[in-house]
Amino acid sequence: MTHHRDIDAGPPDEYVEAEIQRLLVEDPAVAEQGITVVRRERALVLYGEVESTHRREEILRRVSERFPDVPITSDIGVIRTEAPTEIEQLP
Repeated sequence: MTHHRDIDAGPPDEYVEAEIQRLLVEDPAVAEQGITVVRRERALVLYGEVESTHRREEILRRVSERFPDVPITSDIGVIRTEAPTEIEQLP
């Protein structure tokens, strides 16, 4: 009987990257297509931009809940932190 030690080590990084990417796009609570997953040294980095800090925190929370053993780093920027204060007047 042969034992495969790598089974206990968890899925390979490429699989985890694909799963996180799928979660970002397919989870109705996230549905974020502008976020990409990139491997950097020992962590996976989420790159992209979202419309609010709340949105960024929600994405990171859902990813870390689903993949608690994967080191995740965020490089997600916020496009705009508040609604525009002026309404553009068209002639």
